[in-house]
Amino acid sequence: MSGLAESYARCRSLNRRHGTTYYWATLVLPAAKRPHVHALYGFCRYADDIVDDLGDTMVADRAAALERFGRRFFDDLERGRSDDPVLAAVVHTVAALELDPGLFRRFLRSMTMDLDVTGYDTWEHLRGYMDGSAAVIGEMMLPLLEPVSPRAVGAARDLGMAFQLTNFLRDVGEDLDRGRVYLPQEDLVRFGADAAARRVDDAWVALMRFQIERARGLYDSADDGLALLPPSSSASIGAARRLYSEILDGIEDAGYDVFTRRIRVPTRRKVAVAARLAARAGRRRRA
Repeated sequence: MSGLAESYARCRSLNRRHGTTYYWATLVLPAAKRPHVHALYGFCRYADDIVDDLGDTMVADRAAALERFGRRFFDDLERGRSDDPVLAAVVHTVAALELDPGLFRRFLRSMTMDLDVTGYDTWEHLRGYMDGSAAVIGEMMLPLLEPVSPRAVGAARDLGMAFQLTNFLRDVGEDLDRGRVYLPQEDLVRFGADAAARRVDDAWVALMRFQIERARGLYDSADDGLALLPPSSSASIGAARRLYSEILDGIEDAGYDVFTRRIRVPTRRKVAVAARLAARAGRRRRA
């Protein structure tokens, strides 16, 4: 196996291990497109691990590591190849899809914010962070999805933010452990809720209901873009959209308790949804 093939395999492994919903949805895409999705996931995971998974490493050291990672990535982009076990596939994908390097700069800017920003005053403030951490992922994916209209950009951005807001709601407890709150302070004040108390009271339930409706609004907006995609692309994105939105159902079923356990969609459900939508896409292509 060549170094590039090994890099794509490593990215695929990262995707399967850490991003199972995206991984199963990716299987609906044509085989030639899947490695590029894995590479993009590998890039994001690599940066995220520097920010969150370096144990007791000081913030200054994490910042330096993230800066070195970004510098190496952009240097490798300029020379057209990388010897890094993850970045080799990413650099190849960027070239193959002709992606704008500015997309990756926006992503890394948001990752840098995670080093010292612990909260967000308003929804617009949080959306500024999500532009680089989530909306930009939708933009990275568009060349692979081959939409028939540039109107798909807005839908792709909204879907990225819907996915991330869903994560924020599911992971409140985990984020608190990292010293962060990804819920707008203005909303916490409005409902009289205190995330740090980790208490499911009436105020917390009201806050969560409001945020879930906000997330569902983003999903609804993103749905407008599915009709702008070819069958295999719409099936893959539709699978990810359906499965991720079911996390919101799980939060409701758990009585909005996101502190004592992590809400999950079972793997068997992910496989079933991906298989059904793949079969539907096949019928559409044949028709």
